[in-house]
Amino acid sequence: MTKLETQCAAAKRASYVLAGASVKNAALEAIARALAEHKERWLRANEEDLTAARENGMSPALLDRLTLTPERIAGVIDSLRQVAALPDPTGRADRMETRPNGLIIARRRVPLGVVAIIYEARPNVTVDAAALCLKSGNACVLRGGSEAIHSNRAAVEIMRKAIASAGLPEDCISLVQDTDRETVNELMCLDKYIDVLIPRGGPGLIRTVAKNARVPVIRTGEGVCHIYIDSEADLDMGAAILENAKCSRPSVCNAAECVIIHREIAEEFLSKAVPLLDKHNVELRCDSEALALLGSRGVPADEGDWDAEYGDYTLAVKTVGSAQEAIDFINAHSTGHSESIVTKNYFTAQHFLDAVDAAAVYVNASTRFTDGGEFGLGAEIGISTQKMHARGPMGLEELTSCKYVIYGQGQVR
Repeated sequence: MTKLETQCAAAKRASYVLAGASVKNAALEAIARALAEHKERWLRANEEDLTAARENGMSPALLDRLTLTPERIAGVIDSLRQVAALPDPTGRADRMETRPNGLIIARRRVPLGVVAIIYEARPNVTVDAAALCLKSGNACVLRGGSEAIHSNRAAVEIMRKAIASAGLPEDCISLVQDTDRETVNELMCLDKYIDVLIPRGGPGLIRTVAKNARVPVIRTGEGVCHIYIDSEADLDMGAAILENAKCSRPSVCNAAECVIIHREIAEEFLSKAVPLLDKHNVELRCDSEALALLGSRGVPADEGDWDAEYGDYTLAVKTVGSAQEAIDFINAHSTGHSESIVTKNYFTAQHFLDAVDAAAVYVNASTRFTDGGEFGLGAEIGISTQKMHARGPMGLEELTSCKYVIYGQGQVR
């Protein structure tokens, strides 16, 4: 067996212990205490990663994703305790029926087993993913990017010791130490040990995994998100929503990448929105109508801009003549993540909610709320953009499957 096979086999064995464990909340609390106690160690490891990333010319947006601060660590610890406080999704029967022959058939929620997560440049994901897997009874095999390797190693070492102190096998949580691309290729094929694979990262990573994996894959995080400003919008509200959706954290998957503006209010809306975007030096890539209104403030968009996930201070600007045209454009170019309309018209809003094909659809709110914590899930292991089994922020319930349990009294068929 290769080193990775040995690691995944150990995770499989640990998953059988974890599935029936009664100390999951105690283990999560132990992790929370340990991360608080060893906060400085985690920050020092993160600084090693940041130093290397700056030397390698990493963009400011990606540096932001990589950065840990005392405040962000406090948020991670708070999220851990929120997850611990949530109801355990496993073990409960969500359907029970007595058949005419007397058999009692129940469907019970059970863990998936071993969940592998491949992700990039976000050390908080290491803890969030481990916490959700632990609470839902799943062992996890984490494979972070090379840019966060020191941060991830520190976090996993702290967590493994913490769960061992609570009576769980350390191998309930493990980190792939080798960041070589070949390790990803091997992990994608270990279907004997891995029950589901969740990629979190850029479109290239997600599509590569979905194309090549032998392990079942849940696609997450592809975020070409739109804000549509309707002809009946509150334009000040729309400008504030757009600034938040684009600029609060442009590197994340729920950030807006394109604003669609009804041409009747385009000039007035841009006069309100552009000064807010100027504060962040947002580049505007515009269709011909928007460019005519913005002049040198914009640059011409090409066809690729309508499908681009910039992850940076760049925004595509599209003008339309109706809400239906906006809906058609979104459905043609969306990745199915999060879409928003700003309007005062109830019927237009309802049509938008019904007609737009995405995991999260908003009326008069920023797409930045598509998040496990904001949705009351405690945290999330990713934002699923597919439609089977899990869609949107993936919390505890999305990390379970089901089994049928049948009670009889000697029935035969």
